[in-house]
Order: sequence, then structure tokens, then C-alpha cells
Amino acid sequence: PVQILAYLPGQRKVVKMEDMDPGPRTGFLHLINTRNISMFINTTREQDSGQYMCTVNVADDRLEKNIGIINLTVLVPPAAPTCQLHGSAVVGANVTLSCSSKKGKPSPMYQWQREPPTLQVFFPPAQDRARGTLKLTNLSLEMSGVYVCRAENRAGSKNCSIVLEV
Repeated sequence: PVQILAYLPGQRKVVKMEDMDPGPRTGFLHLINTRNISMFINTTREQDSGQYMCTVNVADDRLEKNIGIINLTVLVPPAAPTCQLHGSAVVGANVTLSCSSKKGKPSPMYQWQREPPTLQVFFPPAQDRARGTLKLTNLSLEMSGVYVCRAENRAGSKNCSIVLEV
């Protein structure tokens, strides 16, 4: 554990994350004498995720366990995904379109669709939403078009596209 905030009445010292990492990112929400020792974290980062423990030591209260624990998960939107074509786009062949994003917490899910004028949405088993793949079998000239992949999680979404020319 790393101590990120501390209030010591005799010293009136507050230790902050800034002492380890520059920038006013943490602090107490209220004056200490209000009895509310809630804290804030500004400009959250993925590495701020983890378990936070609050311990209050009261001079005359040795029997109580004054500890509060909370888990923090900082959500990260997906990075712009990369779309790729695997295989040869010739009539009668099979190809796989893949889509992957290097960042995202939780891990993004992927959704492929073919853009208008021939809008088409895909479902399993052709599409694997967790892996970001779309299998197109027995290609025909009519399957040519723009295919868009959306990488999405609770924090946001990003798209990439690929042109399939059969």
C-alpha cells in the first residue's frame, strides 16, 4: 500500500499523490474538522485503479476498527481500432475481417456492419464480438463495399473501416 493522503493533527501535514506525481490531483473534499474525510482524485488515470483504504485513528477509541475500503476501476475508452483483411478477396473465396483496439478498460466488444447503400448488420457465428472478427464466405461481387467496425465499452467507442473489393 502507498499512502496518498494523511492528516496528522499535531503536525497538520497533508501527504498527497502530488508529492510522488506532480499536479494537483488529490485532496480532501472538506475541511478536516467537519468529520467528513472524503477525498477526490482529479484527472484520473488507468493506474489509479485499485483498492483504497481509509483508516481513522481516534485517540480514545481503541476497540473500533475505523477502516473503510473501496475498489476503484478507472474506465478507459477504446483506442482507435485497426481494421485488416485476411485472405484474397476473389469470387468464391472466404475472407476474415479483423478489428482490434490496443486500449480499453473494460476490454472493448466489436460490432461489424456493412455501410449503405447495402446496409447489413452481422451476427454470430459470422461475427465474433469479443475477438473482433467477421468471416465472409463464398464471396460474390455483390459483397463488395465499405465495412465498418465499432470498438465499444462503457467508456466510449471508436470506429475503423475497410473497403472490400471482390
